[in-house]
Amino acid sequence: MGYSLDEKMVIGVSSRALFDLTAENEIFEREGLEAYCRYQVEHEQDILRPGSGFKLIRSLLKLNDSGKGRNLTEVIIMSHNSPDTSLRVFNSIAHYGLPITRAVLVSGASLAPYLAAFHTDLFLSACEEDVQCAIDGGIAAGIICTEGLRGGAQECREESAERHSQRIIPMPQTAGQIRIAFDGDAVLFTDESELIFKEKGLSAFEENERLHASEPLAEGPFASFLKKLSGLQRELGTENCPIRTALVTSRSAPAHERVIRTMRAWNVRVDEAFFLGGLDKREILKAFGAQIFFDDQTIHTQSAAQAVPAARVPYRSAAVK
Repeated sequence: MGYSLDEKMVIGVSSRALFDLTAENEIFEREGLEAYCRYQVEHEQDILRPGSGFKLIRSLLKLNDSGKGRNLTEVIIMSHNSPDTSLRVFNSIAHYGLPITRAVLVSGASLAPYLAAFHTDLFLSACEEDVQCAIDGGIAAGIICTEGLRGGAQECREESAERHSQRIIPMPQTAGQIRIAFDGDAVLFTDESELIFKEKGLSAFEENERLHASEPLAEGPFASFLKKLSGLQRELGTENCPIRTALVTSRSAPAHERVIRTMRAWNVRVDEAFFLGGLDKREILKAFGAQIFFDDQTIHTQSAAQAVPAARVPYRSAAVK
């Protein structure tokens, strides 16, 4: 029997989400594809620095060392690069000792058909078109913020600088918890309630949530991913679990009750919840130590990215589909 992705958490990640390709992307935008390809081939022995998604991906891969007797996660590089220009990425993966062995390299074609083919649970990319296609196809996906890369990935970069250029130093077994934070409406849930707030104001929104407090919210694009994470948490055990999740939402009382009852109805575990009532989320996310934060609003992801890695979820409301 061949290798199976069944019962694994499958993460698709673009090369720009995993590594810092800021300068290379600038060459592509300024000089075109041919110049970009030439640069990558000429520098394929130069190790790329970690990008915004590096720490999360590294930590997810460490779950396979949990002693459960099977691999819990599978990370697949999904890139618009051609096979010929991909060696630099693979060389960098090997340098950091990341056990990533599978890749999708499409030479500029659409990645959308392959996300479902690989049973992808989460897709991280810097390309909005790819992420939107994933969301439209029912796959949790986020446009990873590269604007905060200089600060957000600094710890990883300093770690990288300490490595000998020719020697792979394996990561310690206690690399830390996986800490993932989610916004609520238009991320874990649909934007049905949020639309009431936008159209009718806060009082109407709160009244709607009071009236429907016992009715679970409809599932948004990240509901299935949260459920799978919660299943992994149950398998790994509650004591010293390497996965910790948080809900960081602009909701506040009395709109909190429906959220809590929804989590119960879904039978999912959220370790921490912050009902901020419109307060800025950045300091809370920094204190939580999020390795990534998913939110549908640019104002929140740009602010968060100054402290932690963040990704925007390009939710497409049912009202405008």
